[in-house]
Amino acid sequence: MRTTPARRTALAAAVAGAAVVVLAGPAAAHVTVQPGSVPQGGYTAVAFRVPDESDTASTVKLEVSLPMDHPLASVRIQPLPGWTAVLEKSKLDKPLNSHGKDITEAVSKITWTADAGTKIAPGQFQEFRVSLGAMPTDTDKLTFKALQTYDNGEVVRWIEEAKEGQPEPAKPAPVLTLTKAADASAAPAADHHASQDASGDRAAAEADDSTARTLGVVGIVVGVIGAALGVAGLRRKSGSAS
Repeated sequence: MRTTPARRTALAAAVAGAAVVVLAGPAAAHVTVQPGSVPQGGYTAVAFRVPDESDTASTVKLEVSLPMDHPLASVRIQPLPGWTAVLEKSKLDKPLNSHGKDITEAVSKITWTADAGTKIAPGQFQEFRVSLGAMPTDTDKLTFKALQTYDNGEVVRWIEEAKEGQPEPAKPAPVLTLTKAADASAAPAADHHASQDASGDRAAAEADDSTARTLGVVGIVVGVIGAALGVAGLRRKSGSAS
């Protein structure tokens, strides 16, 4: 059987992808937060990615502790079928101002527990998505300590913090890097609803522009057809006169 260029390309891509998975697997087999970095001062959605590292047991619970030294005023979870999420709040030593209001308590822990018949089986992973904000502007990272519980009772504590100049710990805690905002004159984090409205206005403007272009093309086509019909009519009249 002959192998076409397209088939050879697809085969090469599949082999390369498999190689990446095999090579990257051991290094990436930790509980992590994705994406790894977000801008300071904004609102964002992140996912806690949990791989099952056991060959025989399945993951049935994830507990994530949020940093209380940099509390987050807004914490919202995305529903995940088969999992029940519980948010725990703690009192703040110092109130947190958000949208002109003083927040006296913040979410300090999120626990996801698998419902009956649900689990992260060996060789699988699951992502637990959360909306967070506003990101603090006085630190360059947030550390989320996590506990992963298996159905055989084993608990893996992803709580070790990496230290500069030292090897990565065996059970590192998920870390979210915070970067400086690209434009210092950009709207403050409290105006995230306004930015969403602006995005909607841009989308509407683009839609209107697309509609106008479409109508313009239709008009040109109709004009061409009309001109062609006019020429055909003149030719018929000329033929009749001769």
